[in-house]
Amino acid sequence: MAMKRNLTLAVLAVVLLASLASAQDASTALKPPKGAQVAIVVFEDLQCPDCRRAAPLVAQAGKTYKIPVIRHDFPLPFHNWSFEAAVIARYFDTHSKQLGIDFRDYMFEHQPEVTPQNLRGFAEKFAAEHKVDLPFVVDPQGKLAAAVIADRDLGQRVGIEHTPTIYVVSNKTQGKPFVEVVDRSQLFQLIDAMKRGE
Repeated sequence: MAMKRNLTLAVLAVVLLASLASAQDASTALKPPKGAQVAIVVFEDLQCPDCRRAAPLVAQAGKTYKIPVIRHDFPLPFHNWSFEAAVIARYFDTHSKQLGIDFRDYMFEHQPEVTPQNLRGFAEKFAAEHKVDLPFVVDPQGKLAAAVIADRDLGQRVGIEHTPTIYVVSNKTQGKPFVEVVDRSQLFQLIDAMKRGE
C-alpha cells in the first residue's frame, strides 16, 4: 500500500513539474522582446494554406502598430516540404533577419506551386534575386534543423495544436499578459486592448 502511494506521489510530482515547465515555456515564449510593450507571436508552417492567408494581416498589424512580429517555425508532420523550407529560411536568417522574413513571405506567395521536388529551385531563385549564395548543403552541421525542432518543441510545450496560432502578447504583469487571436478579424481590437492594458 505504501509503495503504491509513493508511486502515485512520484507520478503526481512528475506531472506537476511538467506542467510548471510548460507554464514557464509559455510565459517566456509569449512575451514581447526587450524594449517592446506589445508584440505579435505567431507559430506557423510555410506549407499551411491558412498561414499563407494570415501572414499579410499579421505583417500589416505589425507595421500599423509599429510592434514586433515574432515568427516561430511549427512545421506540421503531414506537410512534405515545410520542415525543409523552415531550415532554408533559417539559413537566410543567418544573413539577416529581414532576409529570412522575406524568404518566408516568398514561400507563402508561391506556396501553391511548391513541391518537395522544386523547393530547392524556388530557394535558388530567391537567393539569386537577393544576391546571396545558397550552398549545395544548406545545413551541414544540422544546427538550423535543430533550431526548427526547438521552435516546434516550444510550440508543443506551449500547447500549439494548429497553425497558424497567433498571440498578442504584452510585458504587463497584472491580468493576462497574452491572448490567442481566435478570430483574425479581431486582431487590431486585441492589440488596442492590450496596449490599453485591458
